[in-house]
Amino acid sequence: MAKLQSVRGTHDLMPVEARRHRAVGETARRVAGLHGYDEIVTPIFEFSEVFKRSLGDTTDVVTKEMYSFVDKGGDEITLRPENTAGVVRAVLSNGLLQQTPLKYFYVGPMFRYERPQKGRQRQFHQIGIELIGVPEPLGDVEVIACGWAILKALGLGDKITLEINTLGDGESRAAYRAALVSYFSAHASKLSADSQMRLERNPLRILDSKDEGDRALIAGAPSFDAHLTPSAREFFARVTGGLEAMGLAYQVNQRLVRGLDYYCHTAFEFTTTALGAQGTVMAGGRYDGLVEQMGGPPTPGVGWAAGVERLAMLLAVEPEAPRPVALVPLGEKAETAALAIADRLRAAGLRVELGYRGNLKRRLENANKRGARAAVILGEDELARGMAALKDLDSGEQADVPLAELEARLKRDR
Repeated sequence: MAKLQSVRGTHDLMPVEARRHRAVGETARRVAGLHGYDEIVTPIFEFSEVFKRSLGDTTDVVTKEMYSFVDKGGDEITLRPENTAGVVRAVLSNGLLQQTPLKYFYVGPMFRYERPQKGRQRQFHQIGIELIGVPEPLGDVEVIACGWAILKALGLGDKITLEINTLGDGESRAAYRAALVSYFSAHASKLSADSQMRLERNPLRILDSKDEGDRALIAGAPSFDAHLTPSAREFFARVTGGLEAMGLAYQVNQRLVRGLDYYCHTAFEFTTTALGAQGTVMAGGRYDGLVEQMGGPPTPGVGWAAGVERLAMLLAVEPEAPRPVALVPLGEKAETAALAIADRLRAAGLRVELGYRGNLKRRLENANKRGARAAVILGEDELARGMAALKDLDSGEQADVPLAELEARLKRDR
């Protein structure tokens, strides 16, 4: 029989790693809440059309990376590769556009069929926020500031750099697209096969290429800045001015782009050098054309998503599980009484683990292995006197404590 193992590109989160993931999610949820974002939970799978509309039929995600299947009812279903489309679909399905601005936070698994590497799996997890219905530059600033606040709360402030660019408005984008087509067409024979296809379909995505030959050509490509309209330039100035007013340092990266047409104005990434080549930990931007592309009325939007795996790898402090209290009953009567006592202690907010078998020495050794801070020893003599022997497993000190005072004593010494 073949050895059972996880599917390639998936990963078991054992308790230590799960605590790191939980720390990222709980911190992000708390900080996003302080910024006014309420949590939304969308289905893990959607009709495939949701992602084909939002991501485009020709993108690598749709053509190569989506986990799609036909279900028993004959519907084409896709495991979500990202969650912005799912949030927008939920807004449209539930008729929420009359209640804008809408501010949502999410956390959960996503799925993409791509080559697994450090910090990137085929099942991965993201946190993200979406701000829908705010056209002003202030919305971009707030979204970026919320992301930065989460990264700081995770202790990553000194490991992260904010890179930002403007994609301009529709007129700016059309002018820049024409300039790129003209430039790259003159060097088409030197482009990689993928970039030659992008030249016809979506020339901005050539700027994302990692091919060394493409990178050499990209270095001489026209600048987006030279093709911005005055209004687009003013929008970007208000965004950067807002960041400066908040004391949030940034670097303008004119090669930072988004290939899909519904993106406009601000694009940004928080990057790090602490993870090697895979340096982006949070990425976002303004997507004023997405709601309309998905069948709704023209509606502005801006947001970001961040990989939980990468953030968890960067955590400066290892999240620790609360140290338990070991409940050690000796004898059948004590075992029965221990069940009610354990229930009482847990109701008081204490983590309690029962010692199931072995003599007293063996059970105390096991309690130490489990990292317990104290042991509550229950023998028949103690129970008859309404007492328990409370042993501090760090200092070795032991004293009798009335059962009625057990919760207060353990909480005091926590």
